Order: sequence, then C-alpha cells, then structure tokens
Amino acid sequence: MRWYLTTGALAALVLLVAGVLHQPNLELGSREACLSYSGLPANWQEDPLAGMVRIHGGKFVPGTQGGYPDEIPLDVVEVADFWIDRTEVTRAQFASFVTATGYITDAEKQGGAALFRSPLEAAAGDAPLSWWHYVQGANWRYPEGPSQPAAVLDAHPVTLVTLADAQAYARWRGNELPSEAEWEYAARAGQDSLRLGEEPLDSHGKPLANYWQGVFPIQDAGEDGFAGLAPSGCFAANANGLFDMIGNVWEWTADTQQGPLFSHANGDPGQLRSVSFSSRYQVIKGGSWLCATSYCARYRSAARERQEEDLATSHVGFRTIRRTTNEFSPERRDSDAS
Repeated sequence: MRWYLTTGALAALVLLVAGVLHQPNLELGSREACLSYSGLPANWQEDPLAGMVRIHGGKFVPGTQGGYPDEIPLDVVEVADFWIDRTEVTRAQFASFVTATGYITDAEKQGGAALFRSPLEAAAGDAPLSWWHYVQGANWRYPEGPSQPAAVLDAHPVTLVTLADAQAYARWRGNELPSEAEWEYAARAGQDSLRLGEEPLDSHGKPLANYWQGVFPIQDAGEDGFAGLAPSGCFAANANGLFDMIGNVWEWTADTQQGPLFSHANGDPGQLRSVSFSSRYQVIKGGSWLCATSYCARYRSAARERQEEDLATSHVGFRTIRRTTNEFSPERRDSDAS
C-alpha cells in the first residue's frame, strides 16, 4: 500500500517535526532534556527576552528564622515586576557575547582563577583540608585549568566569571544583575525558604537540586545524578518556571555584602591570600554543587554568601534580569520566553 500526503498534511508534518526538534528548549526540567539542550534559548538571536520569564512583583519578608544568624528575617520588602533568565547563563550564551564583543574576562587578564580540588588531590605543602587552589591559566574557556580540554560551549552554566564579567554580559543583553531581594523573591516563588537541616528532596527522598551528597570535601556521591557541575535545567523548575535557583552554582547579585557572615573557613576561596584581589565583597545566592548537608548547607533561598568581586571561581555563575520599564515588548506572554 502506498501513502500520499497532501500539501496541507505535509506542511502539518513539517511543523510537527520542527516542534519536536525544539522540545529540549521547552521542556527543561529533566536529565534527558538538559543533556540535549544546546544552551541557547529559542529565538536567541532575534528576541531580546529569549529564555526569560516575567515575575510579577509583590511584598515578602526575606530570610528565615531557621537558618544562620545572617539569614534572620528583615523588614517587609516590595519588589516590582521584572523579567529574569529561566536558567543560569550558559557557556553557549556567554560565548555568543564574547564572539559579538571580543570581551576578555578578568580571569583571562589576571592569568588564573580559584578552582575546587578534593584534598585527596592536594599537592605537597598544601594546608590540611585545603580545597581551593589558584590555578594559572584557568578561565571560563578552561574551567578545569589549561592542562585539561577546553570547555564545550553548551548548556552548562558559565563559571570563572567575576562581578564585572557578569555585569558586562548583562549590559550586552540590555539587562542587569538582580538585587538580593529580587533574586530571593524569584527563587522562593511564594514559598518559605528551607530551614537549616532541611534538604531539597522529593517525597521519595530524591534530590531536587544539584548539591553535594557524600563525604565532603572528599567524595561527591552524585546521588542527584551529577558529581560536580550539571547542565542548566536538569531539575524541575520552581513555581515561577525558573531552573536551578538552588544548587549548581552560586549566582552574583547587584548588592554589596555588608555586616558579618557565618564563616566557613576553608570553604571561602578568599583564603587564597597569596593572590592579589579586591577586599570588596558581593552577595551571592543559591548555593552550589559544593554545598553539603554536612558542611555549609546553603542550598536554600534564604541562604547568603559573599564573594570577592574580582576573584573568578569554579562555583559561581549568574543570571540576569530586565526591569519592566526597560523591556522591548510590553505585551508578551511568559511562555514566549522559553
């Protein structure tokens, strides 16, 4: 038996196939989808709001009573509407920026960056249980150092970027970095933050984010599916449609860190005092794949940490926002930004 397609049926089939081919961009939130995601949202070249979702503003109280002392709730904060990247900025997106502008990151200019290394990999003479090492030649293109292959420019979040690097990318997109309040408001999505001692787990005890399971800092057991950094969008989105607001990489905010923070000693890459960098600290949010239940446990929306503004590290990335007063198209549907 022979089958014939009418012109209309053939056109419908073409549209169906095209839709299927674009599904990885639309259905992030699973391991299968994130591993096939290119790292560039649909309509990346044409749409200034590609890969973003609109957050409707409101009032909330940042922080939690069940965390570290620096997480004690503040006064009520009100935020206006804004657009925010659904995922952390990917290597593919950052590569587009570099290609378009010729931008050179701080780590490339400085000649190195701070990388995590298990103490089992420590060199002779290193301090006991030291897991941060300044590696010459490490940068966003070579996140494991120059002795390792260059990074694939894919859906993994870009790392080894400083505050200035993140701000430069944001300006190129016509965007900004979120304030700490905006970031936490978007991350919480109307819910309370986890308390210290609670983990992001589903009803079956399965991790809902990429964070450290196992003996920290010796072995990442990878019970969440990833031992180390994961591609963007491998875990289910929050109620705002945002991926990886908890875990994977810390994210730069627009706020300078002031006041005391709970110290994590060797967990602070700023201990690398042999390296010359700024003493100015910026607030980072969200925790990373290095956050362990047995150690810092900062994979919570209320959690805060600080980072030297010009020190590039292997556990910090970012996402951007666009305030609604600066948006290109006032009448847009959230689903258009997938």
